Amino acid sequence: MQSFFTKTRNSQHLFLKLFGTVSLGALVASIPAAAQEPEFEAGIHFFPGNLVVSRSVYDDNANNVKIGAMLPPNCANTVGSCAPATNNGKYPFVFNNVIPDPAFGVTAKIFLDQLTPSGFVLDSLEVPNSSLKKVRTESNQLVTSFSSKSEIALNLSTDGKLLTFMGYVAPIDTIDASNSNTPGAIDPTNPVGINFYRAVATVNRNGKFTFTETNAYSGNNGRAAILNNTNGENFFYTSGNAGNGANPQPNGVVLGAGAQFIEPSNAPESFQTPVAPTPLASFSVTELGDKADKIGKDDNFRGLTIFNNVVYFTKGSGSNGVDTVYFIDTTGTACPKGVGVPAVGAPLPISPLAVNLSTLQTAGLSNNMCILSGFPTALAKSANPVAAPFGLFFANADTLYVADEGDGFTGDTTLYTHAAAQTAAGIQKWIFNSSTRTWNLAYTLQTGLDLGIPYTVNRYPTGNNTATNLPWTPATDGIRNITGTVDRFGKVTIYGITSTVSGAGDVGADPNRLVAVTDTVSNTDATKAAKEKFTIIHKADFAEVLRGVSFAPGTK
Repeated sequence: MQSFFTKTRNSQHLFLKLFGTVSLGALVASIPAAAQEPEFEAGIHFFPGNLVVSRSVYDDNANNVKIGAMLPPNCANTVGSCAPATNNGKYPFVFNNVIPDPAFGVTAKIFLDQLTPSGFVLDSLEVPNSSLKKVRTESNQLVTSFSSKSEIALNLSTDGKLLTFMGYVAPIDTIDASNSNTPGAIDPTNPVGINFYRAVATVNRNGKFTFTETNAYSGNNGRAAILNNTNGENFFYTSGNAGNGANPQPNGVVLGAGAQFIEPSNAPESFQTPVAPTPLASFSVTELGDKADKIGKDDNFRGLTIFNNVVYFTKGSGSNGVDTVYFIDTTGTACPKGVGVPAVGAPLPISPLAVNLSTLQTAGLSNNMCILSGFPTALAKSANPVAAPFGLFFANADTLYVADEGDGFTGDTTLYTHAAAQTAAGIQKWIFNSSTRTWNLAYTLQTGLDLGIPYTVNRYPTGNNTATNLPWTPATDGIRNITGTVDRFGKVTIYGITSTVSGAGDVGADPNRLVAVTDTVSNTDATKAAKEKFTIIHKADFAEVLRGVSFAPGTK
């Protein structure tokens, strides 16, 4: 029987048991029995207190790409230009194709690895994908784009019982799915001439999945999701980016950007009919008094978390908007000029953002988000120093840890020394001043992170990449997704996924690391913090990357 589980690193094997059809209530009662998706119950359980890390594994196959093949896919039928592939599908050389095709990526399998907090790998759950014998074209399946750096973040639902993440409803080895249109939000100016739904996945502690398709994030990628399933609610908050075409963007692309509100489905993917995207929230730099940017691109969100009934986002890439920390203001009073702190007792959002289609192309979405007071407000195109916030973790109401992935500089042979000299990359500790109602940076945890220090990876190339004339060897550049825990002694341990720099065509293809650092919550002294050292918990292997990290379902 084909397993959805992989062989673990200590050679343990776990197998699935096919035991019936999914119970879908009245909805599935109308679906022909032959078309219903089988339910796979895992022979493994995620145990509270353990870590779960999302891992993408590239199918290292030369036939994935033919040298000379025109990129992006179907480019001859789009408004964009075509360029010949320079490399076949062998890893990591295949990702040099990002030079002729900036949208280049190849869909890959997703694995959810269960680790002890010390880094021992217990087992690994493979998300259904087209390479598995039990998965047919019409079956539930989900992949990520290798090597998109900001995908498959992991978050727990508000009741703590489900893990959530996002991906693409596409076969593995599909080229450029990450910049494809979604079927219900076609942008005729997108040079990538293929269409795929994005989807939100949940998985419970028994390894049972659900998948909800969406037309959001057309032209780009969904990055993170949290299911609000408490107090009678049942919907996803998601973050991501949209658009890969010209300005102005079609309504469907603008509606599908940034922060989304998505209602879950229990139906098989083949029976879902996703409607137009429903935005949850939006921010415009005009709230700060700045001139309007490209509509929809101020909402290029990445990190996502909920704390004290407030939904927080980060933006840290793109030339539009402000790279900083945001929150949704459900009261409409927290930040009349675009900057503030959440109102005391503000509820979680429970409905989509109201949309006026008649003014969407001229004024964009209405604004219901704020920059968290104390965080950067300078436009990304002019900010100095560069900010690249990613994951968020609140140790308590007055202590916020923010991951910064570094500026990603690979412009010349100084890439390693540049990475080592960064002062913002790593994990920043921010403290709330209740008198001024402003967050202030206390220090940035970097010791032991080894910024800019090259490290070896088994079977990875050495020397220089002839496509970039820079060294293949990766080095840590910062931190992306994070999670954390606070013990009864006031010690907080933060787990983070590293970012890299190298001479690879796409640094997102570099095998990276899971690291951890322990800090004292009450400390504000940078000198003391400098003694707190990162340790490596887990490493990606050849043709692998690590993306998200969370505690297992049921962890309190």
